Amino acid sequence: MTTDGRGAVISGIGISQIGRRLGIPGVDMTESSSRQAIADAGLEVSDIDGITSLGDTPVTVAMELLGIEAQWRGGGVDNGGLLSPFMSACQAVDTGLANHVLVYRTVQMIGGSILPAEGEAPRSDEEKAVMESMDWVGPLLTMHAYSAANWLAMHCRRHMYLYGTTKEQLGWLAVHSRKNAALNPLAAYRDPLTLDDYLSARPISDPFGLYDCDVPIDGSIALVISRADFAPDAKNQAIKVEAFGGSSGAGAWDQRPDYPSMASVDAAKEMWSRTSLTPADIDVAELYDGFTFLTLAWLEALGLCGPGESGPFIEGGQRIALDGELPLNTYGGQLSAGRMHGYWVLHEAALQLRRQAGERQVKEPEVAIAAVGGGPIAGCVLLTR
Repeated sequence: MTTDGRGAVISGIGISQIGRRLGIPGVDMTESSSRQAIADAGLEVSDIDGITSLGDTPVTVAMELLGIEAQWRGGGVDNGGLLSPFMSACQAVDTGLANHVLVYRTVQMIGGSILPAEGEAPRSDEEKAVMESMDWVGPLLTMHAYSAANWLAMHCRRHMYLYGTTKEQLGWLAVHSRKNAALNPLAAYRDPLTLDDYLSARPISDPFGLYDCDVPIDGSIALVISRADFAPDAKNQAIKVEAFGGSSGAGAWDQRPDYPSMASVDAAKEMWSRTSLTPADIDVAELYDGFTFLTLAWLEALGLCGPGESGPFIEGGQRIALDGELPLNTYGGQLSAGRMHGYWVLHEAALQLRRQAGERQVKEPEVAIAAVGGGPIAGCVLLTR
């Protein structure tokens, strides 16, 4: 498919109970979020004719659990990174392969898998290409860099060297995220966090400490993606998919000539090429924060800040506050609300544009951006009312 998904809307959203070590089976959380999303759209289960996910509860299991008869199925990771299922759902309804597609992501503490579940369809050529880019992890392992925390810490340290980004500036993002999480009853951590708390936390991988890292949780988020002509009949405000972009992952983790830039640069470039909107039109930004530095990287990749300007932009928290010039990660982000591998950013962007976010609602937003991923995996989407 080559469409950009502009014939699609988010018609329904759902979210399960969220927490740490809930002891709830993943299939039960999937059922909860999915039934919520379908009802939220004003649809019946029988209306759902497409389904896709990100390698957690298999779609075959979800179909049987929910009683869905899907003529279109998707799944896995391709050029949209973690947002690939969402993007493929938009393309499916845009090209007439389905009318209403259920997209869900379910995780249980240590993040869940993005690999195909047993019995699932083989990977697409695009998906294989993206995952093969992970072969570049080999050289990193020889340098005793064993996890994404190590790999991205090197990106961050290089950014600090080039632009003077400081540990304190990273800390302001963590403090800001916790402040927003305090207004989110579903967030995993809601207690106040100070800059001193952040700076005194135990180190993880220099320059990252504990509060630079996202919070593993149990939970499930689901969305219904519908044809745009369904929007007037949706139970709640349908959210338009304006444009999205992804990346092939060229350069992998550490071989880009513009290092420490990442695939987010390429994904953003593709997205902006598909719309007349500009960074100045963004009213609210929900940006991936698996580690604090990833949000800074996305701010620059998307043109919301110039190269090297993201640290000063975040410093103090005023510009990114709910009433600031660019409200950021309004639900508390993965740093405090919890790691949903990017699907909470979609849920929150839709809530904000519907103006249903309660105490954390931004004043009358019209355009939101959601961006997910790091290293060689990236996808971003513009959403409008």
